[in-house]
Amino acid sequence: MPLEGSQQGKLICRSLHDEMMAFRHDFHRTPELGFEETRTAARIAEALQRWGLTVHRGKGVIGILAAGASTRTIALRAEMDALPIQETSGLPHASRVEGVMHACGHDGHMAMLLGAAKQLAEDPTFDGRVVFVFQPNEENGLGAKAMLDEDVVKRFGIEEIYALHNLPGAPLGEISTRSGLICSSESLFEIEIAGQGGHASMPHVGGDTILVGAEVVQALQSIVARKLAPGAGAVVSVTEFITNGGRNILPSRVLLKGDARARSPQDREKIEQAMRRIVAGMECAEDVKIRVGFNTEFVETINNGACAAAAVQTAERVTSRVIGDRQPMPFSEDFAHFLTAVPGCFLLIGNGTEGAHGKPLHASEYDFNDDLLMIGAEFWTSLVSDRLASRRV
Repeated sequence: MPLEGSQQGKLICRSLHDEMMAFRHDFHRTPELGFEETRTAARIAEALQRWGLTVHRGKGVIGILAAGASTRTIALRAEMDALPIQETSGLPHASRVEGVMHACGHDGHMAMLLGAAKQLAEDPTFDGRVVFVFQPNEENGLGAKAMLDEDVVKRFGIEEIYALHNLPGAPLGEISTRSGLICSSESLFEIEIAGQGGHASMPHVGGDTILVGAEVVQALQSIVARKLAPGAGAVVSVTEFITNGGRNILPSRVLLKGDARARSPQDREKIEQAMRRIVAGMECAEDVKIRVGFNTEFVETINNGACAAAAVQTAERVTSRVIGDRQPMPFSEDFAHFLTAVPGCFLLIGNGTEGAHGKPLHASEYDFNDDLLMIGAEFWTSLVSDRLASRRV
């Protein structure tokens, strides 16, 4: 007896889900760090080629799928890299690589995008071209720039680009985004203090660089509190305090390392300027030499308004849980570099609230939720159908 349409559809969905889950668990067991994603990239390229996509290999993997006569082109991005974290989840598919794990869900992002690629290849209900972007080294903020240096936007005619990231603690499948800024920038700073080391019993003979370092740490907190507007959402954090001192030895050098987040380029510049003024004053007052390094790894992630509105409209057809004007997130995202080159939208999708699925990103017990795979793949295929419809209004 032949299967009815609904039964056949359920079997197809189950088959696709199982295939995505197999990809996801394989990626999770064999994680690779940024710019070392050789096995991961080969696995992705092989699958895309098997499904009939045109594949280009460079810093990342590009898969191209065309249908109809239109040349209109959109891109969908997933990340390939893992993190230098020892997994403690105890799951059957836990990482087999010592000190490396997929603690940010990039394994799931790749699997969802592969599922969408397969589905669209088998049923290309769109008119135009889809560029599937599998990006390396997102965690260090270097992968998007590396692909942009390869001129992927111009080479493949990308007109819009979208990315989807799981969000632990949010209800399963809840899709949220906003027009304008959605993720903060991240700037790494180093402040090196050089003075005269000496005997701990005679601090007046030398220069106490630890005291100066402590004064700098405290003064840096005045930047957000007193130099930026209330509600700016900026953060300045000193994360390391390193000296060459020891027992009975006052150090001659102190190195402060930290992290600054901002929600606008203007505030980012104000933070750097204020930091340099504080340090210059300390250098003069304390008779030490201070060097400041301030390097922006991730710029602000700013969604295009039209692309965000289109993504929300698609999301509302896929799930009943949609937030179209969520609060900006304090973390940073390498996808921001793509958005400086082409309009697009970065979205978040709930990973669930229980167990490993609700653990924070970058936690050693975190795990991507396999129940999210079909929801994410459906969002991608629906977005392609909407943005590359045969007739656009």
